[in-house]
Amino acid sequence: MTHESDESHESDEPRPDAGPPTPDELRAQVERTRDELGQTIEALAGKADVKAQAKEKSAQVADLIHEKATHTAQRVKDATPEPVLDTAGRAATAARAHHKPLLVAGCAALVVFLLVRRGCGHR
Repeated sequence: MTHESDESHESDEPRPDAGPPTPDELRAQVERTRDELGQTIEALAGKADVKAQAKEKSAQVADLIHEKATHTAQRVKDATPEPVLDTAGRAATAARAHHKPLLVAGCAALVVFLLVRRGCGHR
């Protein structure tokens, strides 16, 4: 080989003798290239995996929403007078204990609302 071909040959480590690469050097260079290629492929596969990216983004958004909801609930609780909190707590407990009658009443109210709304629309 000529001196010009040695200069155009790119090597990761400078070689003091500037002679042709040894088989061990070539194997090491091939191994480094394989490692770099593998890392590049993994990075590209990660960027191309839209489903995983969407899943990660939705998890981040869900965490943010949960955090904001918890913070807002705490602020409302802190700003609400204690008697109102006690009354709301008792009402929630009663609603949990008697959820079937409340569900029936809610459905009946919805039906009445829809019938009244329908009747007003025909006039």
